[in-house]
Amino acid sequence: MYYSEEILDQVCMANDIVDVIGQNVQLKRAGSNYVGLCPFHNEKTPSFSVSRQKQMYYCFGCHRGGNVITFVEEYHNMTFLEAVGFLAQRAGILLPEKEISAAEKRGMSERAELLDVNRLAGIYYYCSLRSPAGKTGMEYFISRGLSEETMKAFALGYAPKTPSDGLYRYMKSKGISDDLLRRSGLMNVDEKRGTMYDKFWNRVIFPILDPSNRIIGFGGRVMGDAKPKYLNSPETKIFDKSRNLYALNLARRTREDYLVLCEGYMDVISMHQAGFTNAVASLGTSLTPGHCSLLSRYTRRIVLSYDSDRAGVAAAMRAIPMLRKAGITPKILRLDPYKDPDELILSLGQDAMKERLENAQNALMFEIEVTRREYDLNDPDSKTRFFENTAGRIAELETEMERQNYIDAVCREYLVERGQLQELVTRRLVNPSAGDYGSGGMRAMGTALRQNDFSSSRSGFGRMEMDEGEIPSPDAEYDPAALYGYDSGFYEDEETGEMLQAPPTATRKRRSSTVREQGEDISRRLLLNYLCRYPGIFGLVKQYVGPEDFGGGLTAQAARVIYGQLEKKGKVEEASVLSHFPEAQDQMQIAGIFHTLDQASTGKEREKAVRETLVKVFAASPAASPADLGKAILRKKQEAELRSVRITL
Repeated sequence: MYYSEEILDQVCMANDIVDVIGQNVQLKRAGSNYVGLCPFHNEKTPSFSVSRQKQMYYCFGCHRGGNVITFVEEYHNMTFLEAVGFLAQRAGILLPEKEISAAEKRGMSERAELLDVNRLAGIYYYCSLRSPAGKTGMEYFISRGLSEETMKAFALGYAPKTPSDGLYRYMKSKGISDDLLRRSGLMNVDEKRGTMYDKFWNRVIFPILDPSNRIIGFGGRVMGDAKPKYLNSPETKIFDKSRNLYALNLARRTREDYLVLCEGYMDVISMHQAGFTNAVASLGTSLTPGHCSLLSRYTRRIVLSYDSDRAGVAAAMRAIPMLRKAGITPKILRLDPYKDPDELILSLGQDAMKERLENAQNALMFEIEVTRREYDLNDPDSKTRFFENTAGRIAELETEMERQNYIDAVCREYLVERGQLQELVTRRLVNPSAGDYGSGGMRAMGTALRQNDFSSSRSGFGRMEMDEGEIPSPDAEYDPAALYGYDSGFYEDEETGEMLQAPPTATRKRRSSTVREQGEDISRRLLLNYLCRYPGIFGLVKQYVGPEDFGGGLTAQAARVIYGQLEKKGKVEEASVLSHFPEAQDQMQIAGIFHTLDQASTGKEREKAVRETLVKVFAASPAASPADLGKAILRKKQEAELRSVRITL
């Protein structure tokens, strides 16, 4: 934390959350809350709730939530510190200067200097494109169908062919040192002569911005046949291409509930110009776990729009498991017979792209189709191995419904008897290591990618045509609430008029933990909400359950903060609790605690629910199974007492 709890509380108290959010979102009074359309995802029915009493917001659709600082971070693309500074300035609060070490000062200073150098370079390239020297670059962009408005939106530029040190001269006129230019990655150095010259020349320039709209690097496409065709900035203190995505600063504000992941700059720009403002691309590198982690902050659904050639298919096959591991559901955009999204849009137009996005191919069926090319289905042994491979993929699915849906789909696609495929899947569930799925499957995929041509309508991203709705795929529809385990609806509490959601249901579908672990965490989070809502029960609760009984992770951290506030103040200030968690993703999860409550029609029902929840948390404590027999007997006695204790709310 960069500021004390007292300072953050002062900033939050001086900025009423309804007033701040109301400047950006149209809110209407509903009971004790205010509601409106969520600014973070596309919806027609309001599920975005703002509480003046709690000084919190929460969306029951996409489950984003937090306090006034979180909202400013998310809505205005700011860092935590920037959001605190913005709100402090809005309220006329003078923030104390933080004592930092000399090393920290140097690091902060270097980042600021590099950002300033990139800003100046962006201006130089932008102006060069619109000067006589930029004629070649302007003709290229126009030939690609880009409008002046689009070129401005992406701050496109040009690095002239001559002089080859034009940017260097410009930077020196601004007083930039050679040492800083060397560290910026914008220059090449002739070590023998001790001179510098521009890294980018005779190239159209694509500035790369971070989510806060700051230029952190550049990409350049050469004009002519020189190599390399595309050139990117090297990694610097502010630019890590494995953790940044092109156009994410624009796409993160989309109202769609998914992002389109493309391969190149022009694909993204063409998509945005055609109205698909949810398109992004990796920066001249394959998709990495860092990219997937970044994407998971903004969406749980990705449509892969990679080129339909051999390399594009291979890239999609590598990306699919990484996206799944990050909790993202991938689908595949069918581009055939066109090579890339830019070519498809130029040839068929916006409506055709929209239709293909709506009918994006199921990722598992795509994987099965690509893997099939290694096998000769006219040979009995090869055909058997293919279906064993396919059965292994299906067996990895979490729920029986998913497995049955995919068994049906594969049987229709590849004309195999259902009972035969079911037998293979069942065998895999009993013995996961059987067959050639896994390393063999990966070998098959690799050979298929080497030996087959993927440009035909049946290959690449293609598949046999099916009637709409023929495959009841589990990821055909996306419900953000289902991802978090909540019911999609919410209700108004009769006691307070607040908007709340029912506790989630533990399920095998969420792979991060077992059903039992999920159930224990649900009970712990629910008990924390009871403590916030009914602080009078704290004296009883802490006799049986302390912060150490909430396991580990984020729920335990929240418990320590809540217990601390109850001990100190006798009540919980929810918005203040969130200030202890600078990461927006953590704040969203904590906000979910405060908006989750069982729906009880009477006070007696609620009191019973509190007691049952307390018993569950007590029984699930890490200390629930002590090795010492005496302690074990004592805990059993305490649990029996707790089951009959009287709870008064």
